[in-house]
Amino acid sequence: MTAYIIRRLILIVPVMWLVATVAFFLLHMTPGDPVAVLLGPDATTEQVDRMREGLGLNDPLLVQYVTWLWDVARLDLGSSLFLNMPVADAILERAQPTILLTLAALIVAVGIGIPTGVISAIRRGSAIDFSAMLGAMVGISMPTFWLGLNLIFIFAVTLRWLPIGGYTPLLDDPVDSLKRMIMPAFTLGAFQAAFLARITRSVMLDVLNEDYIRTARAKGLLERRVVIRHALRNTMIPLATVIGLSFALLIGGAVVTEQVFNIPGVGRLLIQAVLRRDFPLIQGIVLTIAFLYVIINLIVDIFYVFLDPRVHYS
Repeated sequence: MTAYIIRRLILIVPVMWLVATVAFFLLHMTPGDPVAVLLGPDATTEQVDRMREGLGLNDPLLVQYVTWLWDVARLDLGSSLFLNMPVADAILERAQPTILLTLAALIVAVGIGIPTGVISAIRRGSAIDFSAMLGAMVGISMPTFWLGLNLIFIFAVTLRWLPIGGYTPLLDDPVDSLKRMIMPAFTLGAFQAAFLARITRSVMLDVLNEDYIRTARAKGLLERRVVIRHALRNTMIPLATVIGLSFALLIGGAVVTEQVFNIPGVGRLLIQAVLRRDFPLIQGIVLTIAFLYVIINLIVDIFYVFLDPRVHYS
């Protein structure tokens, strides 16, 4: 196990290098000058050239790339052009809302998706199965921003049950914080809940047709015990993979949801950085999300050993 973990950690280096390289060159190929955006339309050509020289933007692109890559290797993501602060500090400052939103959305996805998929598999071919899969298809098809805006209109504007948006730190006011997270969490988690329901149903149907399930039923075990202890337990490895990937995808998917609900998280910070052509901040956020994605995949792979004793890594 230790050797496997070490190999996986070593493989993170080329993966992160590839992500960093693609992010850097794609950003510098896009139109728009961050200095011109920073100084505004009234800036003179001399002012723009002087700031570009000070920021190193007049250097050849390859020189800029090597310089930035060396800084990243030393865990220095640079400084934001507009926020005038280190990129790492800017990300950490906005991390709490994104983490809370992602965890809440994951709870929604797992809490709705897995039970729905299990019930649908048990009631295969019934009206419950048809309704559940129809709902899953609708959930997968709905754009996130459309669902979010409709939830705001129904529950915040019309019924006035929930706040329209914004963010309250959990430790400052837990009740208000959770109330503000209900709609964003459901908006972000709805797609993953629908996807997880379909995967759960498919995996459960395969497991329920196995010989050991028929043997357990022949022994006279209660159906609930057969489903929970035998069938569901053996679906956890593929489901763990999907849940781990869902968590990583939710982090990236928070970009649109945070914008719709005015949540000051990393996703909204990324949109602001793109609009302002803040290259160091964009690159730092992309690298952070990619790193979390890789680490989550590693944790899921390690977790397999605890779910199934037959899994061994050498």
